[in-house]
Amino acid sequence: MAESAAPVPAPRSNRAAQAPPTAQELLAVACWLAEADPSPGRVWAEWGRYGVALLPLGCRFDAVRVPPERVHEAVGSEEAETVATVLAAWLNGPVIRDLRSSLGPYYVLIAPDADWDDSLAAERLTTGTYLGVPRPGHATTLSRWVVLPAYPGALCDTRRLCTLLASSDSLRVVHG
Repeated sequence: MAESAAPVPAPRSNRAAQAPPTAQELLAVACWLAEADPSPGRVWAEWGRYGVALLPLGCRFDAVRVPPERVHEAVGSEEAETVATVLAAWLNGPVIRDLRSSLGPYYVLIAPDADWDDSLAAERLTTGTYLGVPRPGHATTLSRWVVLPAYPGALCDTRRLCTLLASSDSLRVVHG
């Protein structure tokens, strides 16, 4: 696969991660995402036309589909800004939300070779599956970035995701 011509910014520190991404950072992340597809030009065309592109999973990243109630229980809020702040701090990696319904799941992007516990009631999506990925830095009515990748290749640590989901399970037992 051809390498991106876009410059690749260095990973941000935690303090810098709170600042909005620069145009150069957004372009670098968008190029990295587009290159997940064998035809990056198709991805750019879909982003231009629809604001979202279907990207194949299993090569650059996988996704874990998490029901919104699990996220909201763990975070303690359904408010979008609060959820984004907590997920950015806790997962330290990219998360997408499906906006087609109020029950739209969250998609946590993880490494294709990352360990995953299938008993966590959050489905791992991988090879043979496509995920609707919004163009970084652009709004769409279909989905949105809850947490943008901080740099090309930035993905969530599955151990941190497991801990977050376990806290949701604990809250369910206490309040259920």
